[in-house]
Amino acid sequence: MATSSTPRPRARDCGISIGTLPTGKYNAITDVDGVRVGHSTVIRGEGALAPGVGPVRTGVTAIRPHPGDLFRDKVAAWVQRINGFGEVTNAEQVREMGVLETPILLTGTQNVPRVADAMLDWDFARDPELCVTTWGPGPVVAECSDQYLSDARGRHVSAAHVFAALEAARGGPVAEGSVGGGTGMTCCEFKGGIGTSSRVLPPELGGYALGVLVMSNFGRREHLLIDGVPVGRALRDWQPAAGVNPERLGSSIIIVLATDAPLDSRQLERVSVRAAGGLARAGGLYSTSSGDFVIAFSTTHRTAHNPAAREQPQRTLAESILADQNWPAAPPINHLFQAALEATEEAILNSLFAAETMIGRDGHTRYGLPLAEVVAIMQAHGRGDARLPA
Repeated sequence: MATSSTPRPRARDCGISIGTLPTGKYNAITDVDGVRVGHSTVIRGEGALAPGVGPVRTGVTAIRPHPGDLFRDKVAAWVQRINGFGEVTNAEQVREMGVLETPILLTGTQNVPRVADAMLDWDFARDPELCVTTWGPGPVVAECSDQYLSDARGRHVSAAHVFAALEAARGGPVAEGSVGGGTGMTCCEFKGGIGTSSRVLPPELGGYALGVLVMSNFGRREHLLIDGVPVGRALRDWQPAAGVNPERLGSSIIIVLATDAPLDSRQLERVSVRAAGGLARAGGLYSTSSGDFVIAFSTTHRTAHNPAAREQPQRTLAESILADQNWPAAPPINHLFQAALEATEEAILNSLFAAETMIGRDGHTRYGLPLAEVVAIMQAHGRGDARLPA
């Protein structure tokens, strides 16, 4: 159970602004036109763990790159492994073909097979020709472990929860913290979960938007950095997690990166690598037991499943992708690299700032990041803009 239902501020609400590029209207992945996000949260029971029964602190988050039929109108995509102790289903197909043909679903580790199965049911219900006159879609489901707070053996995310998240997907503001796939997640020994942020390039560089959504479940408290300030060290002894070996804490993160810049899969790979820099700047170590992945896509570089049926023929590749080189001027892709780094770092912070304290199985507790203490630490390090919102 969460101990409070009062919405918590985001990092920028507390005067903490990451980087120099401007954010989009919502400072969210949905600032990339067409991208939609939906959550389904599953919370029930409390007290001692009954394996296969509860308590339950889990859920699923759906990211839809555009509102149309993604199988019939695929987007350029890439899956980047930072550290591979985890799962992104059909990652090899995405890397091989360079496209994404289903929404992206984020959930707890043991839920993955049921979530992927539900994704197929959802797609089959929408398109009777799948696996009849054409091949079937390859569901992309990514995971982090929520077993510290939740009964993982029960695999409590059902097809109904998956359908609900997909159908609830909307543009605009995105719910953060302990929602959807982020419900049972831990970040730097505090409550983690879903976080998002965006950046927009200036008009002279194309005005492209880049947005990031993370499901944070990584790190040790003493490694947490907030805009370069060693906040985690200062909070090392604040409400310590009793009886837990820090080396066995959650160590994973899923980073979903969207852009409307016309990038192909090779260029999306390059941008994805820079997102790892944002993880490092927040204190991520890519530890041996980490499942750290970036799933990136471009909403404007698309491939029709049946090109002959497309009303407008797709532009040739040379015309449709952004130039990597623009010598002697710096190419716009350099600014997308910066955007990926900044938005990833801030999305991680938003996942922490938004998440409330949660008590799960066996009384296991993950405290929400103590914002008053964080602001005081930032101020002590010369960050005079840091403040609690009125």
